Amino acid sequence: MRKAPVTMTLLAVITAVWAFEVFTRAFDSNEMMVQLGAIIPWRYMHGDYWRLFTAIFLHGSWLHWGANSWAIYQLGTLYETLFGSKRFALVFLVSGVCASLASSFYIDGVGVGASGGVFGILGAFVFSIWRSPQYRHQPWTKSLLGQILFWTVVNLYIGSQLPFIDNVAHVGGLVAGLLLGFIPHRVPPPPPSNSVIEVRPYDNGGTHEPPHRSFPE
Repeated sequence: MRKAPVTMTLLAVITAVWAFEVFTRAFDSNEMMVQLGAIIPWRYMHGDYWRLFTAIFLHGSWLHWGANSWAIYQLGTLYETLFGSKRFALVFLVSGVCASLASSFYIDGVGVGASGGVFGILGAFVFSIWRSPQYRHQPWTKSLLGQILFWTVVNLYIGSQLPFIDNVAHVGGLVAGLLLGFIPHRVPPPPPSNSVIEVRPYDNGGTHEPPHRSFPE
């Protein structure tokens, strides 16, 4: 998708990593997941801080990979289209790392997954829209924000009820996303297909005055 290249690239990388996990059956072994870059408790990290990043791209089951990939596709394409590729990449990756960091202080085993970045996108949507001079007064934003808040609460509740879900990572990613949503906005120019070149009346010695018209660029 041309309007969301970072989202598509991210999904391709996550899918490729998951294919490798399936081929090697790595997700069946905590030891192999640790070797691939899963999060481990902070007290055992011993300088392996790169795990905070690599764990984002690992998943523990088909359902885990599928649910996160679908969420990234749905939310990522929309956020990247509205606010740009650089901003989306920043929100997802920083939120994912913050989620990994929060998780490392909580878990006793290993942790993996992109859900911290997904919650980061959810959080960033809230203040990105409210602070956007381009979108905050649009009639559709109230409905969108309502849906985002609803699904955020629902997913946090579900995470609090299931012991195998790392809700600490979700909260860490959400808080990071909310803070990143405060980044000042730069209103992007309209896409070329929507641009117009305005031709104004002119006076060529009183011999010709074309009508005022607009042509698509």
